[in-house]
Amino acid sequence: MIGNSSARRRTLLAAAAGLAVAPWMAGTAQAAAPKVYLDPGHGGTDPGAVGNGLAEESLTLSIALQTRNILQANWNVDVRMSRTTDTTRSLASRTSDANAWGAAVFVSIHINSGGGTGFESYRYPGTTGNTAALHNAIHSRVLAGMRSVASVTDRGLKTANFHVLRETAMPAVLTENLFIDTVGNANLLKRADFITATARGHANGIASYLGL
Repeated sequence: MIGNSSARRRTLLAAAAGLAVAPWMAGTAQAAAPKVYLDPGHGGTDPGAVGNGLAEESLTLSIALQTRNILQANWNVDVRMSRTTDTTRSLASRTSDANAWGAAVFVSIHINSGGGTGFESYRYPGTTGNTAALHNAIHSRVLAGMRSVASVTDRGLKTANFHVLRETAMPAVLTENLFIDTVGNANLLKRADFITATARGHANGIASYLGL
């Protein structure tokens, strides 16, 4: 009788422990990965800025694809892109797609032109809170990534009434990654290590904002 009671007690304790652990494990397994929307600027019939043998549409796609790969290799995230090939996408289709998907963040990647030099980034005018936090996280880490390869001018955190920042329902940031028509900047954009460092900066900024 004593032996049977002890065995029964052990069985009940094990069952209770299983009930205590199982819901926690189930909750962990079901936790949704944050949704990250990456928007490589231009593409297809819209090459964007061109200069020094480079096209913005190709550079933005390269940075975005590497950003996606770095995010997926290091963190539990769900990444969607407005394009993964040289495809024409309207601005409205990009923002409506991100909104319908329920993205947690939206990051639009561009290359500047106009004869300047350096890196700058944008959020919508008047936005604060989470959008400002995303902006700060991405800007500082992209700049740090770039500077791990070469000296890069910080043109600052700015605001602008861009469609992809105005029409997105989630925190959104647009980056301008050097000037394609400035020889010194273009020479950096031709370097594979610089493109990878820039992508890593975007990924690190997104991960930091999301607390990954």
